[in-house]
Amino acid sequence: MKQVQNKQLDFNGQDIFVGLDVHKKNWSVCILTKDMEHKVMTIDSKPEILIGYLRKNFPNANYHSAYEAGYCGFGWHDDLKNGGIDSMVVNPGDVPTTNKEKTNKTDPIDRRKLARSLRNGELSSIYIPDSIAREARSLVRTRYQFVKDQSRTMNRIKSIVSFYGIEIPLELENSHWSRKFIEWLKNYKLKTNYGTKCLQYHIERLISIRSDVAKVTQQIRIMGREPRYKENIDLLMSIPGIGILTAMVFMTEIIDINRFKGLNELASFIGISPGEHSSGDIKHTKGITKRGNRYLRSLLVEAAWMAVRHDPSLMMAYTEYKKKINHSKSIIKITRKLLNRIRFVLKNHKKYEKGVVQ
Repeated sequence: MKQVQNKQLDFNGQDIFVGLDVHKKNWSVCILTKDMEHKVMTIDSKPEILIGYLRKNFPNANYHSAYEAGYCGFGWHDDLKNGGIDSMVVNPGDVPTTNKEKTNKTDPIDRRKLARSLRNGELSSIYIPDSIAREARSLVRTRYQFVKDQSRTMNRIKSIVSFYGIEIPLELENSHWSRKFIEWLKNYKLKTNYGTKCLQYHIERLISIRSDVAKVTQQIRIMGREPRYKENIDLLMSIPGIGILTAMVFMTEIIDINRFKGLNELASFIGISPGEHSSGDIKHTKGITKRGNRYLRSLLVEAAWMAVRHDPSLMMAYTEYKKKINHSKSIIKITRKLLNRIRFVLKNHKKYEKGVVQ
């Protein structure tokens, strides 16, 4: 009887590339070797299944994977990393895409596109914070969401007041949303019990949201005094226009100022860099791009308006800009100057001196 010699598989030194189109219940997977497509498949959304498959079929290989940033956050990325896979989370807008792939978007196309781009070295990962930074960011973003809910509820109440022609007493006209005004509105009686209840439900909802905003705000202030944040928060609060909440939003979104090579890269991340369209000798500079951090851009613009009122050098700069361009473009330029001050104090660990131009 002829004896068959067993040879153990060993892919030591070889690279395996995995493109993932991730969903809540399943993953669409494309696996490529250096020279060919190995397999496309759909598996349950469990990292251990993919890790087990790769180890079984490509033992000792170097595993690389990529999936697009989305609702799932970075939990799966952590699991893949812990399982020995060089995981990458990419911005969907940065994945090279052909016109055909744009017009025919399917899971198989997306997974092949990611695997192909990963193998070609065309992808770069977004910045992935550690778990502590992620949870701190979640708390700060929760306040942002609660404040938006509060604004929606207030608008609904204003709509009811206008719709039913409710006359506001003279002594309360300039104190909208004060405790006294809300208490008066809560006890206001419409012609029917239905209308009165409708108004009361909205008022109760507003009071509840306000309480939630206050609780989250207090927790954020406590977090700002922790060693992880205190030094940087104190530095940022030395800049006119920046309070503790603005500083905490900035630090939890940016995480580490040193990950940006310069002011232009930081401004691009926030979304206050101008777009450009050029061809040959023709160059068109457009307005600020839509791409950017939605939590930071509006917040820093608001901070810039405050800074203009309290910082002489910024007030002077704003006045000069207004001679040439409108107020909207002027304040964006001031926001960029404010961002430069933020970057300066964080990188040099020096508090800002009012009136000093940086």
